[in-house]
Amino acid sequence: MPTYDFICNACAQRFDVFMTFSEYGHKPVNCVHCGSEDVRRRMTKVRIARSDGSRLESMANDFPGMEGLEDDPKALGQMMRKLGSETGEALPPEFNEVVDRLEAGQSPEEIEICLA
Repeated sequence: MPTYDFICNACAQRFDVFMTFSEYGHKPVNCVHCGSEDVRRRMTKVRIARSDGSRLESMANDFPGMEGLEDDPKALGQMMRKLGSETGEALPPEFNEVVDRLEAGQSPEEIEICLA
């Protein structure tokens, strides 16, 4: 049975309701905290699982010419940002700092010297 997320407009509390697909939209929903009928459906994030092959294919389409990236810090930074977002993992703040500096045009060598 699916779980539907709601938020109460009266008390601002969040809560979940289990109901079948056929019940959704027909069965009245009341806040489990205050009993109010003044509730709205909360939209949650959806994650789509992708294979490593699918991620690599997406990267190849976005950056068809990988050669020459060492001479173009902005393009290297864009590729790294895309690669970082494709992982779906939380990356350390240092990653974002390096990518920001690359996208600003700073060379990898300059960044390496500053971080050493």
